Amino acid sequence: MLRDLSLQSLFMGLLVAFVGFASSFAVVLQGIRAVGATEEQAATALMILSIAMGVCAIVLSLQSKLPISVAWSTPGAALLASTTTIPGGFSVAVGSFILCAILFVIAGLWKPLEKAVNKIPSALANAMLAGILLGLCLAPIKAISEEPLFGLCILMAWIVAGRINKLLAVPAALIALILIMTFGIDFSTADQSEMFSNIVPSFTIIIPEFSIAGLIGITIPLFIVTMASQNVPGVAVLKVHNYTPKSGPLIAFTGLFSGISALFGGHAVNLAAITAAMCASEDAHPDPKKRYWSAVISGIGYIIFGLLSGLVTTFAVIAPGILIAAVAGLALIGAFSNASLAAFNDIDSREASAVTFLVTASGVSFFGISGAFWGLLAGGIILYISHFFLSPKTKE
Repeated sequence: MLRDLSLQSLFMGLLVAFVGFASSFAVVLQGIRAVGATEEQAATALMILSIAMGVCAIVLSLQSKLPISVAWSTPGAALLASTTTIPGGFSVAVGSFILCAILFVIAGLWKPLEKAVNKIPSALANAMLAGILLGLCLAPIKAISEEPLFGLCILMAWIVAGRINKLLAVPAALIALILIMTFGIDFSTADQSEMFSNIVPSFTIIIPEFSIAGLIGITIPLFIVTMASQNVPGVAVLKVHNYTPKSGPLIAFTGLFSGISALFGGHAVNLAAITAAMCASEDAHPDPKKRYWSAVISGIGYIIFGLLSGLVTTFAVIAPGILIAAVAGLALIGAFSNASLAAFNDIDSREASAVTFLVTASGVSFFGISGAFWGLLAGGIILYISHFFLSPKTKE
């Protein structure tokens, strides 16, 4: 087995871990805080999520000999970031995460649920995702308005690095932020000591609570977004590279690790799509049968990053919030453009997608239930009416 390891796989695995963590940890922190987590709870959640997706990737890749990359649900974190704190606070959010993990396991083991998720119109699912991401993707513009010099430096780093290699764009923006924090902002001695006093966060178990508002406002949208934008594309990426994974057991296994993460405040881990393409490509190894080591190395990298999450979280607390949001927004622009294109590509569902997008992006909340659910419901009603009540002439 060790004979399959190569320098090429080692380099790719380390790059995947860095890109996967650096490109979206700010989104994850923002999402977990938005549903009521304290700074200590957010640090614990980030650590457990990173360790969980690392261990999950290692186990699945070694067991299957396939380059199975695992990630936290970035779209799910973006959903949480657009959600106001629900009644009951973070304990109810954790209960909702646990229910979502159970749905992942059921979807993996029980085919009817997986088929039901696949029947949700992809246009509406993408419109919901685009609506969720819109507010976050506006953060770089707001950062330039509030902090013109620093905001422009981050944006230019993202643009220049992205022209060289798209995978370097977000890490470059993060490095620009680190340089700004190091040379452009004066920290007090207390801030500096706080940053390095708690590098590894303590394990904080959250006692979950369950509510209907949490089920409808967090669990169902989180499940749909993660399945539609992460798990399903993750399997598709492997198939594109001529691998034939059994998707059900893989999704169920990520659901198990999601459940463990949820006890410590983590929202969800899932099959990766973008980093899966990196691990499964020829750049990872010329021999497809040996590329699984790139996913294994990435898993080890995620575990190391997770153990340092206390430092990462403290850095994020001390840094100006608008600059952290700007990096998170830049990390999500690609996802927003892809979701928007898929949402409005089909002319027959364009109006329903527009309704889903607008209701979701509005951020409205009724009965403690987030706009993501109402957007999907409203778009579904419009799509149903247009398909079953309007004559072909009227639709024209």
